[in-house]
Amino acid sequence: MKVIVCAKQVPDTNEIKINPETGALIRDGVPSILNPDDANALEEALKLKDQRPDTHITVISMGPPQATDMLFECLAMGADEAILLSDRAVGGSDTFATSNALSAVIDKYVKEFGPYDIIFGGRQAIDGDTAQVGPQIAEKQHLPQVTYVVDFQVSEDGKTVTVKRQLEDGYEVIEVNTPCMLTCTKELNEPRYMSMKGIFNKDKKITVWNAADCEVDLTVVGLKASPTNVFRSFTPRPKGKGSMVAGDTEAEIAANLIASFKEKHII
Repeated sequence: MKVIVCAKQVPDTNEIKINPETGALIRDGVPSILNPDDANALEEALKLKDQRPDTHITVISMGPPQATDMLFECLAMGADEAILLSDRAVGGSDTFATSNALSAVIDKYVKEFGPYDIIFGGRQAIDGDTAQVGPQIAEKQHLPQVTYVVDFQVSEDGKTVTVKRQLEDGYEVIEVNTPCMLTCTKELNEPRYMSMKGIFNKDKKITVWNAADCEVDLTVVGLKASPTNVFRSFTPRPKGKGSMVAGDTEAEIAANLIASFKEKHII
């Protein structure tokens, strides 16, 4: 089977700060990591490869040249090859423009290597939290898609997959034909670590393509082609110190709470 995994290099949101004057992210000194949900997507592809050794995994991404660091991590985890679309022409793309660019990469992949069976992606990226790119890629590739995947099984002949999908109030079990697009949640699996053999394997390669290589339509990528605009980003102000309401019984605590509300003119 041929599997594509969509991955993104993102800033570690635990280290993110926002400039209060400009509203822009302060990226200086902030480490970049493999997007966590994308790590789950890659792990599911690797589990499939464990079961079917003939499975070939290609990780694709879009970003600046330093995104190769994240792709090296994916190769060290067990992916077979990686492709990076890196071009200033696609810089500043929102989800619509990003999916246009990545779909062009996939089209180029098909021309170079033939058809794929499954595209795995993370549910969403931690720097945007939109969960839109995966479904948009599926639409542009004319694929059946299942989002919020928490369990996955492929048929013996590889022509169908059975997917358990998480909902707010339960689960759906869906069977879809391949090729298809699946977006993965953290509940699906536990991503493996890079192996020493993978880290020192020099045979695997990262291919870097630009927009011209992928025949990207420049009118539908980049900042100018992005219909989404962020009005304002800010760091919430710290909340004030809370107060404790004491009492020996529930009734006394309730009475003291009501008295406190009246004192503060809340009621």
